Amino acid sequence: MNLGRLGMIVMAVALSGAAGAAQYELTPDAPPVYGTDQHVAATYDDTLLDIARRYSVGYEEIQRANPKLDLWIPGAGADVLIPGQRILPPGPREGIVVNLPEHRLYYYPKPRAHEKPVVITYPVSVGKMDWRTPLGQTQVVSKQTLPNWYPPASVLKEHAERGEPLPKVVPPGPDNPLGEYAMRLAIHPGTYLIHGTNNPLAVGMAVTHGCIRMYPEDIEALFKIVPVGTKVWLINEPVKVAYVDGELLLEAHPQIDAEGQTMAPDLDMLSQRLDHALGANVAAINWDLARETLQAAQGMPALVGLEADPQALTAPAQASAAAPSANPLPAAPPQTVTLPAPPPISGDPAVGPGGTPITGGAITLPAPPEPTARPAALPTAAAAQDANNPQAITLPVPAQTRP
Repeated sequence: MNLGRLGMIVMAVALSGAAGAAQYELTPDAPPVYGTDQHVAATYDDTLLDIARRYSVGYEEIQRANPKLDLWIPGAGADVLIPGQRILPPGPREGIVVNLPEHRLYYYPKPRAHEKPVVITYPVSVGKMDWRTPLGQTQVVSKQTLPNWYPPASVLKEHAERGEPLPKVVPPGPDNPLGEYAMRLAIHPGTYLIHGTNNPLAVGMAVTHGCIRMYPEDIEALFKIVPVGTKVWLINEPVKVAYVDGELLLEAHPQIDAEGQTMAPDLDMLSQRLDHALGANVAAINWDLARETLQAAQGMPALVGLEADPQALTAPAQASAAAPSANPLPAAPPQTVTLPAPPPISGDPAVGPGGTPITGGAITLPAPPEPTARPAALPTAAAAQDANNPQAITLPVPAQTRP
């Protein structure tokens, strides 16, 4: 896929330290896909986490992209995949959007006069089980450098039970888990922050007590450009889909429930997202590959469908109807499945950009075709019709789904 046609231009952003956030120019009406994957060679001294920080990806991102490499000793010369292609999450293109299952923050700064809109993205840590990061819309209400940490009563109790008592106030320094910069969110009781860390190895995991934790150099850069009053959306969108130049892309992350706990993949959600991305377009979907991508939840876009010619689908059916057999069978009712409308992206009342209420009813989609034998090579839309079901198309698993 030619990413130049996506209308998003990759721009290198030089930040202090080893890490560098990715910044992309957003072109009106461009598909929500940006970035590219790349391969780098590890040095003798590298760990995968060193490389992750260097290229602004998180712990789980680098681990899922390189499942066969040792996290701590990948080895000199090892080929390391840096996952850099992503689909923008749904929702407004303003302020800060944090997609919890993705462990990633997106910042859409307000463009000045004659400036083009951009998005800047960073890996983050979010709340672990029993300490989930809340969902909904909020805003930045204050900013502080060298913050003191005031552990809440629940955290004091947790550490005391482990035999590791904490003081009621932890001053700035190497023992302060907030790092050197903190931005407070308007979430009761006022203890939820976007902040740095004294443990950068854990960035990109669900390990916090509900706050959003960033690499020290990333929070420093973000702190300087985010004004007080910036809107913040905390969303739970594990499945992202885009239709680009006749290709249907699926990006899946581990799904979590309202309590922040991992849950089984939701096939209904997958069908809804694919249908929404296609709109009025027609595509031949490899349902086996789509389900495998959903279950693997590697967080990297995969090609699961190709544009199809509607006339090629309907012509064989019309020809068959024009020549009935000697012993015609009664027509079977069309197979459909009715799915509920997608849930709102936040725990608050469902509102869209600008405060517009979100409503919706049921969506009716064609049932996915039953898996059939895959041909040796990718056929054309006309040649790929199943002889038993002329309206279905079966695609092979692509030999290579990544650029």
